[in-house]
Amino acid sequence: MPFRRAAVAALAVLTVAGCGSGTETPAAAPPAEDTALPVVASTNVYGSIVEAVGGDHVNVDSLIDDPAADPHSYESTPADAAAVAKARLVVVNGGGYDDFLTRLVESSGTNPTVVDVAAVSGLVPAEEQHAEGEPEGEEHGHEHGEFNEHFWYSLPTVQKVATQIAADLGAADPADAAEFTANAEAFNARVAELITRAEAIGKAQPGARIAVTEPVPGHLVETAGLTDVTPHEFTEAIEEDTDPPAAVLQETLALFSGDPVRALVVNAQTETPSTDQVREAAQTAGVPVVEMTETLPEGSGDYVDWMGGQIDALAGALGTPSPGS
Repeated sequence: MPFRRAAVAALAVLTVAGCGSGTETPAAAPPAEDTALPVVASTNVYGSIVEAVGGDHVNVDSLIDDPAADPHSYESTPADAAAVAKARLVVVNGGGYDDFLTRLVESSGTNPTVVDVAAVSGLVPAEEQHAEGEPEGEEHGHEHGEFNEHFWYSLPTVQKVATQIAADLGAADPADAAEFTANAEAFNARVAELITRAEAIGKAQPGARIAVTEPVPGHLVETAGLTDVTPHEFTEAIEEDTDPPAAVLQETLALFSGDPVRALVVNAQTETPSTDQVREAAQTAGVPVVEMTETLPEGSGDYVDWMGGQIDALAGALGTPSPGS
């Protein structure tokens, strides 16, 4: 075809011209080396905190970021193992919540720094801490003593975690240590505002009775000065993915009649026929239902945005506008 011949001729002219030139085109510069610290977090809640502290100096891989997933029953993948093997820092909730990640670290053959939120929190009795040297792969389920392992709903704990992350990132990257510290301080100031907003609920509604389908928001409920009157056997059964005894279910349903509770908080990520019954009873009684989650839903912003939205929803359900709303 004429067009093909013309194109070939033009290419030949350009080639000859290039060969006759006294200058050479410099080789393209190699791509800049990625110096961001690789970090693995068990959930995107902790991943969000790492990003707030580390900024552009970290590359975070949150292993659980699906709002429909139940972290208690998560099964790790080969990709998760590969991410852990490269990580300089790993953030685990601990307390029996995400043992899959602890096992990945132990079997990785590497030695990343580990932020164990359970240990940082100070909320777990020493005798409840997982003993070192337990047989690899031993399952612990969700069983634990008298502590609530959903530490990211404890706002003071989140502040401690941010401070610890800043210290560990600074040890790995001393040149940016001051920036990590400043970022953690700024983040903790935002969390302090969340604490003020949560405490305002309790000041306006001291001891208000509420029910929950799972103990997930327990630490926040305490900060807000509210009283959770849900039968322990009910929330324990739901968390263990079992059916509560019929008598316990009826006791829970009775919370929405007579002198009903002021609000019901449900874990939107672990709905079961029993929790559906409880939700329906609340709605029938006109009791506000507040949804909370274990991970950050898509489009919810960062940790502070997400938690602030949940605090506002709880305040609104109780008829107490949050200072942040």
